Amino acid sequence: MKHNLISVLALLTGTLFLYLGNGLHSLLMPMRGTAEGYSETVLGLFGTSWAAGFVLGCIFARQLVKRMGHVRAFSGFISIIAITALMTGIIIEPTAWILSRAVTGFATAATAMIIESWLNERASNESRGMIFSLYISITLLGIVGGQMMVAFQDINGSILFMIAGIFYCVAMLPTLVSTAQSPKPLSEVKLDLVGLYRNSPVSFIGILLVGIANGAWGTLGAVFGAKAGLSTGDVALMMTITIFAGAAMQMPAGRMSDRMDRRYVLAVLSGIGWLAGIQMAIVHPQNSIALLILVGIYGAAANALYPIAVAHANDFAKPSDFMNVSGGLLLLYGIGTVIGPTLGGPVMERFGPYALFGVTATAHGLIAIYAIIRSRLRAAIPVGSREAYSTVSSGTPTTPESLALDPRSQATDGGIRDGKAEAAA
Repeated sequence: MKHNLISVLALLTGTLFLYLGNGLHSLLMPMRGTAEGYSETVLGLFGTSWAAGFVLGCIFARQLVKRMGHVRAFSGFISIIAITALMTGIIIEPTAWILSRAVTGFATAATAMIIESWLNERASNESRGMIFSLYISITLLGIVGGQMMVAFQDINGSILFMIAGIFYCVAMLPTLVSTAQSPKPLSEVKLDLVGLYRNSPVSFIGILLVGIANGAWGTLGAVFGAKAGLSTGDVALMMTITIFAGAAMQMPAGRMSDRMDRRYVLAVLSGIGWLAGIQMAIVHPQNSIALLILVGIYGAAANALYPIAVAHANDFAKPSDFMNVSGGLLLLYGIGTVIGPTLGGPVMERFGPYALFGVTATAHGLIAIYAIIRSRLRAAIPVGSREAYSTVSSGTPTTPESLALDPRSQATDGGIRDGKAEAAA
């Protein structure tokens, strides 16, 4: 175990700096765009283009990596990200920024897939769970650490763009000097929408709507904070609170979903997210502490939905289908994150910054209603026949390649679990 962890230390170090850059750059751009006077629609397109690039990267980067090799591809894609980050600090123009976000999203997906495949190659069955947890924790810490850096430097200058570029360059070094063996070709990603819906309609609709809500918030949350009068430091704190609150909620919510119908848990959490969003949209809290508390409640509920929906989908799938089901749902979530900021930007522009929570509340309200309806149409799977819940972060941009690190991916086709063939939820 110890030897395996040491062997991936360089990869995890590179991962930390990659996501430090991602966290900083992804928060800096909408905040700087707000300061430059860009419209909410344009700011929303920053997130739309990044998410679209990321999804396309998950699908098409595989062939590029196969042609170039992992080391050269990794170096090339990180170089593209670093150059793009530096260029956005020089060229302050909305169209150029929108295009740059698409390029960054595609290259980020490629680099993340390469890191995840490397980690999977070095992981043994005994260390797989530990390495998977470390990887998710490091991506989370990287994003949060990068976001908090905006509190310590003027967003109107070029220094933060330069720091993001430096982080990306440093991320390249540990991997280049690593002696880790070049892994096998990246896994092929397939998105079978019909099959995913048939397997679990609740998970299909729920994850799409979670993606819409999280995509809108992830891109426009900083814009909301700035327009609601929060300081730069408070905006960074607000975005961090939502991530940590969601991470803290996953374990108790997961345990609850292992003991009762997961659709009820989805409905309750979505109802809490809806209630917090509605209060924000209607009350317009002006006190920063009250605002941060409500946003924390929102983040706890919203960011705990994704792993429960994934576990519910896997309840109805063969163990050998874990990769296909979970990978497809991850891409479906990505599609939702493309839609979310595309809708949220114009809504905020028309009705004001607090209207962002009208978008998220609508998505969460629909999840709650649909989950309850489906729970009346099909019986729940017995507790002993369910897929064990596993925490999965929806606050970090992992790719389907990361699923190979999940211990559940090692399951063999032992047939359909008892009760799974009865009906989709």
